[in-house]
Amino acid sequence: MDTYHLIIVICLIVITSFIFNVLSNRTNIPSVLMLIGLGMVMKYFFDLSDFQESFMPTLELLGVVGLIMIVLEAALDLKLSPERWPVIWKSTLVAFLTLNITTFGFAGMMMFVIQGLELTVALLYSLPLAIISSAIVIPSVHKMTRTRREFMIYESTLSDIFGIMAFYILLENANANGFWEIVGNVTANLSLTVLIAFIGSFILLYIFQKLVVIKTKFFLFLSLLILLYAEGKIFHLSSLLIILVFGLVLRNQFLFIRGKLSKYFDHQAIGVLFDSFKMITEETSFLVRSFFFVVFGMAISIGDVLSWQVLLLSFAFLFILYMIRFVIFRTVVGKNILPEVFIAPRGLISILLFFDIPEEFKVHEIESGILGIAILVTSLVMGWALAQWRTRMSTSTED
Repeated sequence: MDTYHLIIVICLIVITSFIFNVLSNRTNIPSVLMLIGLGMVMKYFFDLSDFQESFMPTLELLGVVGLIMIVLEAALDLKLSPERWPVIWKSTLVAFLTLNITTFGFAGMMMFVIQGLELTVALLYSLPLAIISSAIVIPSVHKMTRTRREFMIYESTLSDIFGIMAFYILLENANANGFWEIVGNVTANLSLTVLIAFIGSFILLYIFQKLVVIKTKFFLFLSLLILLYAEGKIFHLSSLLIILVFGLVLRNQFLFIRGKLSKYFDHQAIGVLFDSFKMITEETSFLVRSFFFVVFGMAISIGDVLSWQVLLLSFAFLFILYMIRFVIFRTVVGKNILPEVFIAPRGLISILLFFDIPEEFKVHEIESGILGIAILVTSLVMGWALAQWRTRMSTSTED
């Protein structure tokens, strides 16, 4: 495929993804399913061997940028205030418990079905599957009531952040000797990263509030953030914490920049910076999501999906997932838990983390099949639950 044909394919994917978003809002069918379907159609009706060969080397770079943009976009949605405290602590507890119990429950199931599978490998495969995709949830719940909508935004966002951090902590400590060595490494790592994150965030905001007259500063700012992320990875820090802390400080500037610190910052200029970041991160995340789901559709093998091990593990995972969500929601939230229990789609984060599993830990015969079924089924269940809830709400309103 020559350069101009490649440009045409890329542009058509972006345009089609936008159309899918419009259709999704009207039909309750998640756009992720349409994008995966588009990838599968492209794979079987066109000769895309050259396209895949030219695109796959850039996948890791897109994955890094995608992770940064998703965490940044999620952090910019986290408004911290006293009146939101009940929603914040409940959604945080639900996200934390669901992520951990689902991860260990499914890891145990994998080790039972696949004899000889090590715990580290089982956890590396279970963690991406246990993460809710905020990239799918946030645009899908915009018609829900404010309290329900905010709960799902917090839960999915925190699930992303907790899951990504846990995955890389596990990866970096895969060869650690003993539990206490892992605890010591994680504590030191997180403490140093949080300190660097807050200092770096304040320095960046102070510098860029002085550049109000410069209109093209966003990508300079983004480059510095990515530079901090890359430097942190080189020194084995939890780099995504840097992005998370920066996003939280930018979103909640009056909470973090107060007292004597306020005289060094211009809140109005920081507000303008937040608006610009919010818009551009959403647009960039849209592009990354579009390409990743299409490429994932191209990578799905029907043979892998039809394997008995894949089918058994996939439906075991789905059973564990929804049972755990039901129990935790009933315990933490109460009785009025529909449709939230069924809003648990897997998506871009799961794909990105699956791609990042090192070669020595990979189990190729089950990898793409389980991920494909998890994304397809959880998205369909979410679409069905939202449609049922909207029908029930419209009926009760009419009554």
